[in-house]
Amino acid sequence: MRLVNTILKLYLRSRMPHIRHIMDNPKATQETILRNLISSAKNTEFGKKHDFKTIKDYETFAKRVPVGDYETHKTYIKRMMEGENNILWKGSIEWFSKSSGTTNDRSKFVPVSNEILQDCHIQGPKDSMTLFYNAFPNATIFYGKGLVMGGAYDHYEPHPETKYGDVSSIMIDHIPLLPKKMFYTPSMEIALMAEFEEKIEKMAHHVVQEDVTNIGGVPTWTIVLFRRMLEITGKKNILEIWPNLQVYFHGGVSFHPYEAQFKELLPGNQVKYFEVYNASEGYFAIQSEAEADDMLLLLENGVFFEFLPVEEWDKENAKAIPLWEVKAEENYAVVVTTSAGLWRYNVGDTIIFTSTNPYKIQVTGRTKHFINVFGEEVMVANTDEAITKTSEALNVLVRDYTVAPIFFSNDGEGKGGHEWIIEFDESPTNLTAFEQLLDENLQKINSDYAAKRYKNMALAQLKINQVPLGTFNGWLKSKGKYGGQGKVPRLANTRKHFEEIMEYLITKQLIA
Repeated sequence: MRLVNTILKLYLRSRMPHIRHIMDNPKATQETILRNLISSAKNTEFGKKHDFKTIKDYETFAKRVPVGDYETHKTYIKRMMEGENNILWKGSIEWFSKSSGTTNDRSKFVPVSNEILQDCHIQGPKDSMTLFYNAFPNATIFYGKGLVMGGAYDHYEPHPETKYGDVSSIMIDHIPLLPKKMFYTPSMEIALMAEFEEKIEKMAHHVVQEDVTNIGGVPTWTIVLFRRMLEITGKKNILEIWPNLQVYFHGGVSFHPYEAQFKELLPGNQVKYFEVYNASEGYFAIQSEAEADDMLLLLENGVFFEFLPVEEWDKENAKAIPLWEVKAEENYAVVVTTSAGLWRYNVGDTIIFTSTNPYKIQVTGRTKHFINVFGEEVMVANTDEAITKTSEALNVLVRDYTVAPIFFSNDGEGKGGHEWIIEFDESPTNLTAFEQLLDENLQKINSDYAAKRYKNMALAQLKINQVPLGTFNGWLKSKGKYGGQGKVPRLANTRKHFEEIMEYLITKQLIA
């Protein structure tokens, strides 16, 4: 394994000069990607409809193809899932990644062509390893095995040749057999199990016997696995089970609210944390430096990027801008055109650019996951940071949370505000003091919120509902979204999720 590690490290690091070349030539790289995508799809139904054969530049493409989302692609995708060819992308597509639903659907299905799979979903993890070894040249992660917290896949009933599942399951399924056996754990039989609780149980019993050096997965479910491993072994922390663990590649949700929990589970500085931005639509960005809090945007992996300024988010004919027109420290929604047939597709994620030379980003939330009922413009990144600072100050551990607005009453009496549901691992000794400090920290982080809170004139101090451990996982299970891509919605402009969770607690007789 030492020889294998040396060979693979040299192979991965040989890509660094090319990555640096892309970083130095972002506009030319992205323009080439766009030309290739348009050319590849010119004979598809979508390409003919928009006359791709005559599109020669970005400006024409942007005028001819409107910015869309899942709703604008859904009819095409359904036909592709039923076996039709040359619809959004050339040829037929066998695989579709399944993720959380849109307003009108419980789930959405994103095409995964062979091109996007190889150029993006599989190349992305390779680039992650490349950038990790570049940041930590003495790493030896190929001495042991990698643990991947994957999902499951199934066959589409109307057309059984079509398969769908979490993007992680599709990636796992396409790992060649020899690397699967040499470098990954658990067995594919366990990794691709559909029943999540049974999977966690079998996975925990299996992986405690392995020498795991690297992990990839969403923090929420990684913590669930870790806790079960400690129960099985009686160990105090994960490093007592995996003494050679070196890196955790995390993504899917902000890591900040989970940092304190991981410090307890993985004490000391041995384990490095590397963030990745791996969506159902593509593997978009990777942390490129040690201890960085941003990610390098991947510009040559089969994806052409555009971005929607905040003022365009709710417009019917939204105007996106290309990469070379963005500005640092401004919020944008991510729009992608991919080698799987997504055309000017609003992913729904929001980011800021921390740098434009090279292009580096931070994920700030979702276009639907923010609160702006009173003009406060609170994003998930704001609440994540506030809860992290408050927890550290008061020696508290927060497992999960969600926030909803408190609307003005119909009679005009009372004030608006924000109401939180929080599940604590370690509860505050004084919940009122925690509420007050959290509110103060949120005001320091978000000036719009602070303005609305000024002398309680528009918004009252936030209110917290503490709920029992297991509440959020239980609610996700009741919604059929436990495990895999299931995530707790952090913020919303409505009280829908909030009231569903409180109703769930009443139904389970956990609160009066």
